[in-house]
Amino acid sequence: MIPHSKNIKVFTGNANPALAQGICDCLGLKLGEAEISVFQDGEISCSIFETVRGADVFLVNSTCMPVNNNLMELLIMTDACKRASAGRITVVVPYFGYARQDRKTKPRDPISGKLVANLISAAGANRVLTMDLHCPQLQGFFDLPVDNLVGSPIFVRYYMDKLGEERFDMVVASPDVGSVSRARAFAGKMSMPLAIVDKRREQANKSEVMNIIGDVKGKRVILFDDMVDTAGSMCNAAAALMEIGGATEVFACASHAVMSGPAVKRLTESVISELVVLDTIPVRAELPMLTTLPVAPVFAEAIERTYYEISISDLFR
Repeated sequence: MIPHSKNIKVFTGNANPALAQGICDCLGLKLGEAEISVFQDGEISCSIFETVRGADVFLVNSTCMPVNNNLMELLIMTDACKRASAGRITVVVPYFGYARQDRKTKPRDPISGKLVANLISAAGANRVLTMDLHCPQLQGFFDLPVDNLVGSPIFVRYYMDKLGEERFDMVVASPDVGSVSRARAFAGKMSMPLAIVDKRREQANKSEVMNIIGDVKGKRVILFDDMVDTAGSMCNAAAALMEIGGATEVFACASHAVMSGPAVKRLTESVISELVVLDTIPVRAELPMLTTLPVAPVFAEAIERTYYEISISDLFR
């Protein structure tokens, strides 16, 4: 018997309802009945059509484009459940927006990641469940438990099945120094060496590649990152691996397919043979080289373990 709740409820906003339904299918649950609508002036309205009193409630909504609308949906759903006397509220944010704004880089900069953490706490959330935060230290911005799942095991299984023994003659590359730790962990699981693309960033969403650290000459390479936004860094890194490093083929994978601005055009014209992403964000781009992997089973297991008060640390490995 769980002391803080009588049953489990899963609701979703409009960011990624297909993922929420996939989670419910894995759990054998019916997706909660709710409607998130918008008034004529743009204000968001939330109506929950079933009782949540004393329930263990999980609210699924990625803060992807349109970021502010989806964030407000999450906050308003949380407030509605809190006022309806939910036993515990866990916000499930597969892709956590504003995570890149985690520090001041120049005078009078906001730290928007901390602001969003405060808003989620103030709305009434009791814990947060997310995946591959751009800056893991964002967990420290919250005064409540944060479970930051990792997507690398999903990629490991995919490439193990796809490459088999071929992987022992391949290299994992980090597109920049900031992604080295996650790329190193992935390379370790794949039993592959690591290379780093060293670059200097001149301004936001623009980068200049400098050199390759590591040996990729004559090798096939997997570029590993947490997100692909405008795809500038990824495409430049892929080009540098082939032109400067002498790689023969470049694959790429990223947990979050933000795909904003010129991303589709850049990827289409890039040297990348295949881009593998997770469906933490609805993938609307039509690219022949794009492969999407599901995250619903991982989140379903995390939710089930949270509900039954079982450790979820195994899901971080």
